[in-house]
Amino acid sequence: MKFNINQQDLQQALNYCQGVIEKRSTLPILSNILLNAQNSKLTITATDLDLIFIHELNNIEVTEEGKTTTTSSIMYDIVRKFSSGKKINLTLNDKYKLHLESEKSVFNLNCIDASEFPLTDENFNQNEFSLKSKQLLKLLNKCKFSVSNDETRHYLSGIYLHQTEVEDKNYLTAVATDSHRMSISKIRLDKKIDFEPVILPKKTIFQLCSLLDSYDGDVKISNIKSKIKFELSNSILISKLIDGKFPNYIQVIPKNNQKKLEIDLKSFLNSVDRVASVSLDKKDGVKFNLSKDILDLSVNNTSSGDGKETLAVKFDHDLEISFNSRYLIDVASQLDGERIELFLNDTGSPALIKDPGDFDSIFVVMPMKG
Repeated sequence: MKFNINQQDLQQALNYCQGVIEKRSTLPILSNILLNAQNSKLTITATDLDLIFIHELNNIEVTEEGKTTTTSSIMYDIVRKFSSGKKINLTLNDKYKLHLESEKSVFNLNCIDASEFPLTDENFNQNEFSLKSKQLLKLLNKCKFSVSNDETRHYLSGIYLHQTEVEDKNYLTAVATDSHRMSISKIRLDKKIDFEPVILPKKTIFQLCSLLDSYDGDVKISNIKSKIKFELSNSILISKLIDGKFPNYIQVIPKNNQKKLEIDLKSFLNSVDRVASVSLDKKDGVKFNLSKDILDLSVNNTSSGDGKETLAVKFDHDLEISFNSRYLIDVASQLDGERIELFLNDTGSPALIKDPGDFDSIFVVMPMKG
């Protein structure tokens, strides 16, 4: 195997692989990436057995075709320290040594034979649909912070992706909850699709977000029973799905929150962030003391002190309610409009949060006791 490649292209591809490969893998081959150079293409594959990432680099000068595997983290560390944009020459002279050369640097990396790399071939083509990359990224970003970290309820540790129908319009809807807060976001589909509801694992979500961040184009999505496949123009991500039943989230959405609180988004975000600074672990609730058109925000921490701030708002009632500041900041950071709308009921009831800049996303946050 012999080819040369641009440093930046290789660095970006290896960077994506880092998100897939487990740092502490028991099988040495799983710490490796598969490199396959043929037909003027380099295909790089990384897997942790639950997630497979395949990236293709085109127009590569391949002088000798071949394939091998080498340690992903070491290769990435070396490549990112080479001069940006320079040529890297890679040669496999001996079955177990990959030779890397760029400018005045020469490295020889240990390899494991490509035949040991675990590859699965699945036929996904029966039910495929496409989305714009920015739409899919929006869905994931609006929901990912609400995904649960609780290992015992594995069915909550992902985003529930399913098709919904509202007034004859079809949507792809994403939901995530950790039972203290919930995010729901949807995007309009041109037509009804053949898509079974799935729960996307957290690792898959973050890997997909990093791919979509730097990609503008269509994403082809297809799923078979226990797996889902996302195809971008030169990357493929195949993931196992979370096996479990997502709870009926519709019944958790507050129906009778009539007290509407309207606030300028930037001021709200900055205020909550400032008063929460007094709480070291951010576990203290930020207390809302509401009266007509005035919101007093306060945080009180027995060991470090307290903070207070007043905001001019639109509100017609009197109410006291406390929230976890982190939850409010997470939601507010994802809103598109200039304002934030909170629909409240009473001290003990969840708040419904809406974004006047995006009617397709809503958030529910449980209040804190006391």
